[in-house]
Amino acid sequence: MDYKILPVMDRQDIPDEYMDNPIGLLLEYHNLNRQLDTYSEAQLLIGMCMDNRKHLHIPDNFAYIIRSGGGNLRYSEFKVSYAIAIGGVNHIALIGHNYCGMVNLVSKKEKFINGLVERAGWTKETAEDHFMNLVLMHEIGNEIDFTISETHRLRKKYPKITIAPLYYRLEDNRLYCICEN
Repeated sequence: MDYKILPVMDRQDIPDEYMDNPIGLLLEYHNLNRQLDTYSEAQLLIGMCMDNRKHLHIPDNFAYIIRSGGGNLRYSEFKVSYAIAIGGVNHIALIGHNYCGMVNLVSKKEKFINGLVERAGWTKETAEDHFMNLVLMHEIGNEIDFTISETHRLRKKYPKITIAPLYYRLEDNRLYCICEN
């Protein structure tokens, strides 16, 4: 896929389509240390990885957040629809990140199986069946490519919702815009 990673170091770096809306505010709160406003209702939905190395600097009540492996929302669509239909959000920030554990899952097969055997008390056969039956549903490939493809999928499903592909770099704990060409 063809894309460019855009750093957000100043308010002027925020793309026009996100300026003065909840996605722009997310970038301002997290990257630019904007003073946290008070919210009584969520302004957007954030879909991001369950990885424990990421933490967003945002106000309380600002966002619904769905955390799943790789930021994969395919199996959370009812929750996405709920945030839109009941929660009233019109914006989604989909955040991928570097060094994601959902990339190249096949290389983690033995560790996965052994971990379930040792920690969960599973048999090796049960753990291997579990891995083999579900690995393809959860493998994301390249983090940025997956974030873009998931953004496109969600845009088709929810055409009136603004959906922004973002990228979290663990080295500096900052959000970047993924600009699609």
